[in-house]
Amino acid sequence: MTKDRIVGKSVPRLEGRDKVTGASRYVDDMELPGMLYGATVRSRIARGKIKSITFLPTVKWDEFVVVTAKDIPGKNCIALIGDDQPCLAQELINHPEEPILLLAHPDRNLLAKAVEAVSIEYDPLPPIFTIEESEKLSEIIWGTDNNFKSYLIEKGNVENAFKNADFMVEAEYATGAQEQLYIENNGMIAVFDPQQGVTVWGSLQCPYYVHRALMELCGLPEDRVRVVQLETGGAFGGKEEYPSMLAAHATLLAVKSGKPVKIVYDRMEDMAATTKRHPSRTRHRTAVSKDGKILGGEIEFTIDGGAYKTLSPVVLSRGALHAGGPYYWPSVRIRAKAMATNAPPHGAFRGFGAPQSLFAMERHMDFIAQTLGISPIEVRRRNFLKPGQTTTTEQVINEQIGLGKLLDRALELSDYRTKKEKFAQANLSADRKNGIGIAAFLHGAGFTGSGERYLNSLVGVETCPDGTVRVLVSSTEFGQGTKTVLCQIAAEALGLRYEDVGIAQPDTQKVPNSGPTVASRTIMVVGKLVHSAALAIVQTLRSGGLLGEVYSPEEFRAACRKHVAQNGTFRSLARYQQAEDISWDEENYRGAAYAAFAWAVYVAEVTVDLTSYSVTVDDFVCLQEVGRVLHPVLAAGQIIGGVAQGIGFALYEKVIWDKGRMKNGQMTNYIMPTSADIPPIRVFFEELGNVHGAFGAKGIGELPVDGPAPAIVNAISNALGISFNSVPLLPEDIFEALSSNVSHDTLPALADSKQ
Repeated sequence: MTKDRIVGKSVPRLEGRDKVTGASRYVDDMELPGMLYGATVRSRIARGKIKSITFLPTVKWDEFVVVTAKDIPGKNCIALIGDDQPCLAQELINHPEEPILLLAHPDRNLLAKAVEAVSIEYDPLPPIFTIEESEKLSEIIWGTDNNFKSYLIEKGNVENAFKNADFMVEAEYATGAQEQLYIENNGMIAVFDPQQGVTVWGSLQCPYYVHRALMELCGLPEDRVRVVQLETGGAFGGKEEYPSMLAAHATLLAVKSGKPVKIVYDRMEDMAATTKRHPSRTRHRTAVSKDGKILGGEIEFTIDGGAYKTLSPVVLSRGALHAGGPYYWPSVRIRAKAMATNAPPHGAFRGFGAPQSLFAMERHMDFIAQTLGISPIEVRRRNFLKPGQTTTTEQVINEQIGLGKLLDRALELSDYRTKKEKFAQANLSADRKNGIGIAAFLHGAGFTGSGERYLNSLVGVETCPDGTVRVLVSSTEFGQGTKTVLCQIAAEALGLRYEDVGIAQPDTQKVPNSGPTVASRTIMVVGKLVHSAALAIVQTLRSGGLLGEVYSPEEFRAACRKHVAQNGTFRSLARYQQAEDISWDEENYRGAAYAAFAWAVYVAEVTVDLTSYSVTVDDFVCLQEVGRVLHPVLAAGQIIGGVAQGIGFALYEKVIWDKGRMKNGQMTNYIMPTSADIPPIRVFFEELGNVHGAFGAKGIGELPVDGPAPAIVNAISNALGISFNSVPLLPEDIFEALSSNVSHDTLPALADSKQ
């Protein structure tokens, strides 16, 4: 048994060498004999009915494969949650990028001309483009009330809290859409064989999501659908549900043509047609005592779901569950809803609803402080959750987390107090004003409530004939380090060297369904199962007399070879079993929402240039409690990357909508931060452990994108003395606010004293 600890060390990335040398194979590197290339013909209107489709004679149509909804052998839907999104529109159009028909040809260069030569005539219907229009119900575009999903969280007696309040603090906050902008565009290859069924290879996060979608689409049993994840160049949630659509399109063309079909989007199509972060609106009405204690409140959290349900219910759920932040609410009522509009469906994006609701919560805490004349630090300190208290869903905090101590350390690391005093003096007559702001927040790891129990994840660890060990999971690598850390966990559990453990490429014919690679669950939930499966291998070898209590890696490999020779394939499986202390009432939305929370305090320092009205983030301190850091370099990289995306969310990335279509769907006019726009991001960890995670780990992938936007906007408001309550906050927004000298709120902020 190796004496060197592997967990907690920054071992080399498992796929790192192949990526930096160019050996990694992505979907557009893969070529098959006789392969065709596919393209999608999309709607040009936001809402209406298809009257007719005409194929103009400028194209030799007999050379093309053409697929319409009539060619679908199974159900015309992309199976996910509501199964309401058609694979191809047959009559109704509900957004401007709605797929209507598919084309394929051996020469990909001829596809663009062919797409333009398809003429579609419509009967337009009145579209809906905003949450507010959808709420008015002047047009019913989904169900009976345009509402995909609603949640209600209630705790205590909110009316009594309002009666006893010294102050009522009300405001509205808004966040815009955000594009995931992964490096590699969406792409998929499909092959159909009448005996073997469908096989697809692609850039994706969740193989078994695609697997289920293709079973429904093609009417095939599970053993005749195979999904293989290729090397994936980034995802951030954008390759969670949408690859099912692309796989469906490639599959339909492959079925009709009898040939392999590849579809790879260019950047413009990828930005225009795929999912984005849900735009949101959050309204807070909070009862506060004169000493700054929250007595209770109402929070209305609303997201724009776009044209179809897709993942809106689960994004809405996480946003609602995080809406109260890391604070103790004696009484609270949270109403959440996802409204339909005639834009392409919004979907998963890192943070999954929490960045939207936590932006509102952390801006609101600064507003409460301003209203009461108390520092933003003290307002937070006086309301932090403490061990033994309950969250908004009445989940008891059993972790010995000290948020006050976390706050103090973040303030010290950022030199917050000294800088705030210095900026206050320097800003009196400056053309460049400085500010500093904080955000305190939490993020739940794993699926919500009983979600992990319903998912029933299964993982495997197997020994190979040569005595090496392989991890079998459907969890995917797309840049975050999943392969590396899962192999670390297995090696540590087995007492082997890191080099002695490998991992299978996700392939639904070869790996069990360990659940989707989402929701900050992979290392905590799947990693814990890998640990259990690995320990079972050691126990089996010992019980068979093949391995002693103490052993070397060579002795372990020899024992595995003997076991395989005697018994054949040696595979250990572990299935998720929910802990007894995780109890969730789905009907009343009450109880233990998450097995564990990660906690954080972020501090942003900014400069506002009053000549250009631009904002520069000068320094950023990230302090987070994440249970246990398993790979320091990868963990810090997750935080730095999340903060960079959060800076884009706060200051740069604005989707311009034109009748439901993304107008700025190019990297020349959709502005994201570059390395020149990113400050020094100083990352620090606290580690309290976690009984539910592998070696005490919690999920951290989504956490870091929750805090940057409110910390940055709090800092800008500190610099300028003006309240800004929406993001992205662009120079023109700051110019407008300073010119009119009014708050840049969606709804005027109110503070009524009841003294």
